[in-house]
Amino acid sequence: MLDPSSSEEESDGIVEEESKEAMAPQAGSRISPSRTSESSGGLAPSSSRSSARPTSPSPSAASEEKEDLEKLQREEEDRKKKLQLYVFVMRCVAYPFNAKQPTDMARRQQKITKQQLQQTKDRFQAFLNGDTQIVADEAFINAVQSYYEVFLKSDRVAKMVQSGGFSATDFRDVFKRHIEKRVRSLPEIDGLSKETVLSSWMAKFDTIYRGDEDPRKAQQRMTASAASELILSKDQLYEMFQNILGIKKFEHQLLYQACQLDNLDEQAAQIRRELDGRLQMADQIARGGKFPKFMSKEMEAMYIEELKSSVNQLMANLESMPVSKGGEFKLQKLKRGHNTSIIDMGQEDENTLSKSDVVLSFTLEVVIMEVQGLKSLAPNRIVYCTMEVEGGEKLQTDQAEASKPTWGTQGDFTTTHPLPAVKVKLFTESTGVLALEDKELGRVVLHPTPNSPKQSELHKMTVTKACPDQDLKIKLAIRMDKPQNMKHCGYLWAFGKNVWKRWKKRFFVLVQVSQYTFAMCSYREKKSEPQELLQLDGYTVDYSDPQPGLDGGRAFFNAVKEGDTVIFASDDEQDRILWVQAMYRATGQSHKPVPPTQVQKLNSKGGASAQMDAPISQFYADRAQKHGMDEFISANPCSFDHASLFEMVQRLTLDHRLNDTFCCLGWFSPGQVFVLDEYCARNGVRGCHRHLCYLRDLLERAESGAIIDPTLLHYSFAFCASHVHGNRPDGLSTVKVDEKERFEDIKERLRVILENQIVNFRYCFPFGRPEGALKATLSLLERVLMKDIVTPVPPEEVKGVIRKCLEQAAQLNYQRITEYAKIEGKQKKLNRLTPAKKLEETIRLAELVIEVLQQNQEHHAEAFAWWTDLMVEHAENFLALYAIDMDAALEIQSPESWDSFPLFQLLNDFLRTDYHLCNGKFHKHLQDLYAPLVVRYVDLMESSIAQSIHKGFDRESWEPVNNGSGTSEDLFWKLDALQTFIRDLHWPEEEFAKHLESRIQLMSSNMIENCVKRTRMAFESKLTKSSKSTDFRISPTLCTMFNVMVDAKDQSAKLCAMEMGQEKQFHSQIDELIEESVKDMIQLLVAKFVAILEGVLAKISRYDEGTLFSSFLSFTVKAASKYVDVPKPGMDVADGYVTFVRHSQDMLRDKVNEEVYIERLFDQWYTATMNLLGTWLTERMDQQLHVYQLKILIRITKKKYRDFRLQGVLDSTLNSKMYDTVRNRLTLEEATASVREGGMQGISMKDSDEEDEEDD
Repeated sequence: MLDPSSSEEESDGIVEEESKEAMAPQAGSRISPSRTSESSGGLAPSSSRSSARPTSPSPSAASEEKEDLEKLQREEEDRKKKLQLYVFVMRCVAYPFNAKQPTDMARRQQKITKQQLQQTKDRFQAFLNGDTQIVADEAFINAVQSYYEVFLKSDRVAKMVQSGGFSATDFRDVFKRHIEKRVRSLPEIDGLSKETVLSSWMAKFDTIYRGDEDPRKAQQRMTASAASELILSKDQLYEMFQNILGIKKFEHQLLYQACQLDNLDEQAAQIRRELDGRLQMADQIARGGKFPKFMSKEMEAMYIEELKSSVNQLMANLESMPVSKGGEFKLQKLKRGHNTSIIDMGQEDENTLSKSDVVLSFTLEVVIMEVQGLKSLAPNRIVYCTMEVEGGEKLQTDQAEASKPTWGTQGDFTTTHPLPAVKVKLFTESTGVLALEDKELGRVVLHPTPNSPKQSELHKMTVTKACPDQDLKIKLAIRMDKPQNMKHCGYLWAFGKNVWKRWKKRFFVLVQVSQYTFAMCSYREKKSEPQELLQLDGYTVDYSDPQPGLDGGRAFFNAVKEGDTVIFASDDEQDRILWVQAMYRATGQSHKPVPPTQVQKLNSKGGASAQMDAPISQFYADRAQKHGMDEFISANPCSFDHASLFEMVQRLTLDHRLNDTFCCLGWFSPGQVFVLDEYCARNGVRGCHRHLCYLRDLLERAESGAIIDPTLLHYSFAFCASHVHGNRPDGLSTVKVDEKERFEDIKERLRVILENQIVNFRYCFPFGRPEGALKATLSLLERVLMKDIVTPVPPEEVKGVIRKCLEQAAQLNYQRITEYAKIEGKQKKLNRLTPAKKLEETIRLAELVIEVLQQNQEHHAEAFAWWTDLMVEHAENFLALYAIDMDAALEIQSPESWDSFPLFQLLNDFLRTDYHLCNGKFHKHLQDLYAPLVVRYVDLMESSIAQSIHKGFDRESWEPVNNGSGTSEDLFWKLDALQTFIRDLHWPEEEFAKHLESRIQLMSSNMIENCVKRTRMAFESKLTKSSKSTDFRISPTLCTMFNVMVDAKDQSAKLCAMEMGQEKQFHSQIDELIEESVKDMIQLLVAKFVAILEGVLAKISRYDEGTLFSSFLSFTVKAASKYVDVPKPGMDVADGYVTFVRHSQDMLRDKVNEEVYIERLFDQWYTATMNLLGTWLTERMDQQLHVYQLKILIRITKKKYRDFRLQGVLDSTLNSKMYDTVRNRLTLEEATASVREGGMQGISMKDSDEEDEEDD
């Protein structure tokens, strides 16, 4: 952008160059209003030429030429309109006095573009593919995967990015919300809080999102963009509106210089002229009766008062602007007296300035450089200078030698005298002993003005009699700063009727007392108060011809007021132009003085010198006129329709704002708000018109797909509604008919678009973005439905509208997800799909349905917090649409197919956890649909299991399989699977769930009972068929049967137990049955063991004393033992029995899984067999045992005792009374046999290690 304060030569060169480029293509298209007739005449063919040579152009060519011409004219008119509008905007920026750039607006973030979205997708995909160096756990990877699939790849996100409604902050907030539930569901870890995990995950997310970009560059970019969002400089505002209005650089430069935008006095004067024009326009409307059409006739008078009141407010605002930097001039605020209806003329005396009201303060800088011509003093003499301003303090320079009297010392003074006297004296130190003062050599007295040269100059000093050097000169510089409230000064000739009654040259100062009060004051030397003054209120200044009879002065001008004329004259033309321009700004007159060309010719002999004599502002004005800009600069702002102009600039600004890099949602930037506010205030644009246009523009953008903040719509709508209904939000009581009509039209459009946004809430506000927008939309809809601003709309009416919208939303959302799942696209082919394929598609659709409902709950439920029941209805309507497709898919499934149960589980697991949807309409329909299927499935499973039990036990080989047999394992697996299936259904209806549970418990109990009975029967049958001798061995099949019982008991605890107290009957009954069956099986086995022992005892009973067989057998053995080695009779029997017992014990201990049963069996086995031995010995109480009987019994008894003790049988059982009886009898018999037979050959009831080793 060009610097407005650049030098004349630089700017002129740039302007000339740019103007050549820009003017060339527009040479044929520019049509100045003053040259319209000429240009049209030039374009039209002359009549004589057409009559001399008639032509017959084709109609199409003529029409195309006409259309092109009209197009060029339209473009030219549009360009002119924008240039004129830019002039008004520039003035608002150059001198704002109503608005400030707001600093409390929400900072807008950079919007995400399509390219950035794709880049973000690629970065997250690279992370998921493992192509980054970011270390992450499985939980974080799963969260990122879900975020990538659900959010980043969503077409709703892509659409919103295209609309410019997403920022990087939105992406981050969605991820944070996405992971919060995941992090909270993680198990607690000691020393690691979930807040730490959340922070770590967010840091990793930022790293993934940023990629390889340097974070410092991103931070710098964000900082720069944030700064541009806050406060803009004037140059930045100019450049922004150049882009908005399509103004070229050179056009801006021309306008800037010609409008003197860097001259604050000129801008303030322009404002005063505009305000006077608006007051005059209000009077014209009042006199002419050309009022806009209002809602009532009484508003016409109010309208005039409002116009004047707004102008008075602007005057007050302008008056409050400080005249000087310090703002120390706090005089009363004087109003313009042009309109007698506002200011009473009787108060004129109160508004008249006095001489004491005019206060000026000047700063002087006196710099003494050197003294020349000092020759008479010795070179080493000390000299110095003093300086003072009349009536002020005296300052002294440093001391210097007379040979080199140079200083460069600066003295600063302040004075209230416009014509001060500055005295500078040269001194030398006195060498005399009695000298009291230093010796003065010379002095100079100067009278500077603010117009005096600032550079150092030589001044001849007045020397004293004591100084022989008569040609003393001093080089010094005096800079007198012009105060802010002094607008111009200089010497003029003046003559007036009431003041300056003599034609005389005086020193004049144009003083600004306040924003609306200026005074022309004449001063004498060394006086702070003006000698005479003229208050310029109501005067009109203009150039005038030389007045005859007035000698002195060359260039004349005057200030005229009714009944008074003051004539002024300057010594040169340039000074006159400067004075007239300054007084023109001060008077605030509408007439702009133009220098007479004949006077310029008198002062110059050629055009070049005339150009050089004129002030720089006149040069820029001439150049602007040369380029066709004069009409825009000199245009009277009061003659324009600022309502339509503002409508145009606001629309173009909104387009510019929506297309910049910020996610603005329709909000203007602070700089744009500032310029628009200033434009409205300065040019009287009504607030309602402003907001109606804004609403219309925003609605047009929203209808075309842009994302607009509903809070912004709400603000403008509330303002308009308040105005239309007479609440005066901006202090205006008048309401125009067209405002009312436009408001009603916009209200209806707004209602339609809000309802459409609610219908499309998933797509207009995806994932709850923009944050709070949906809630604000619902609030705005409620406001729009109000008939006025006082009476609230009935809640039922609002509820009805939202209910209707959500009903449509349900249909729309279901249609979208069916299209996404490609269900609708394959609708024609569904009839030819296999039932399994159709069921698969239905399950996929159910997953999408659940995902939609979960997202609605997560992202949109908060906005509908006041209408929770309506969201529940919406969900039910949504599910009802899905129910149609679900029912159709289930109807074609085979009655023997159970593949549809995953669909029930999927839907039921979601519905039962939702407080509002659990046991709702769709949920009950789902239960009604699946309840018969579940019952039939259970029936079929029960029949199947029963048949498998019957057939399995018939063919059972009782080979060990896991914890039991093959049939029992299959049975228990099926029962457990069936019960798990029923449990996993999580049937929501309590009564039916209890029924199913009871049914499965009963079935399990019956099946286990059947299994136990069949096992017991098989066990008994197996034992019956087995051998009764010591050759009998416990087979693995018998152990398997025991294990089946053990497993049955364990499974019954899991399959048949109920937690309902009195309903534990199934479990208790089956337990009792199992215990009885196990008891019977133990008894059968013990009976088998007893029978085997009975067989052994029967064998040795043949040696009972007194039997023939016993005597014969003893004789035979004794006779044979003399010739051969006869084996000991009976020891084979004992060894065989001991081996049988040990094998049985080991087999049972190794194969049976239940220790309790083994211990119980061993106890009963030991007790029964010991009782049998005792009984057998008791029967032979009167007989002496045969030695061989004794040996066998001793061996059996001792081995049995030891073996059962090793198996863990308790001592109380081992050392029973019967054992003691048997032991005592055998010990007695052993003693008797030892005496009778001479010994037992090492067999004894006494314990010995040798015997144990021998047995082992």
